Amino acid sequence: MSRYRGPRVKIIRRLGVLPGLSNKTLKSKSNYIDRSTSNKKVSQYRIRLEEKQKLRFHYGLTERQLLKYVRIARKAKGSTGQVLLQLLEMRLDNTIFRLGMAPTIPGARQLVNHGHISMNNNIIDIPSYNCQPGDIITIRNKLESRSMITKNINLFQKLKTPSHLTFNLTELQGSVNQMINREWVNLKINELLVVEYYSRQV
Repeated sequence: MSRYRGPRVKIIRRLGVLPGLSNKTLKSKSNYIDRSTSNKKVSQYRIRLEEKQKLRFHYGLTERQLLKYVRIARKAKGSTGQVLLQLLEMRLDNTIFRLGMAPTIPGARQLVNHGHISMNNNIIDIPSYNCQPGDIITIRNKLESRSMITKNINLFQKLKTPSHLTFNLTELQGSVNQMINREWVNLKINELLVVEYYSRQV
């Protein structure tokens, strides 16, 4: 299954706010599906499916990519759900988004793909690159790269930078201080339901 490229507001109406997918907000809460007022009984499968879809659309993953991360998380020590979120949050495209360099994760992925981002003085063009504590993320010393990211920062840096990251606005440089903790994830998600959804596939 390929990466979603359709209308983003349609997804937000169905699943709720997904800051990584779109910075648009709906004008009225009436646009959201309110299960509590619905006469139809919602199945447990549907609840798990929608939590999985939240994760997939927020981080901009294909089904195959998400399944791969779930398998890695299952083999790691600790809570599978929390390890899964940690793996997704430490991706380079998400880290750039959380630093405020791009308005969305797809926007951050485009910056990486087009070679605007340098990691530890090496150009990285792999959005799924796994960031580690001590990594330094900089903008290539090109006028086009720096002007584009400065514009993004001025327009879209509304979210507070999480505590595991530091951003130097003067030098346009970000650094990874430590691995992210669960409470710093800016997505309202029940990761245990995602793990349950994939329990028969891994």
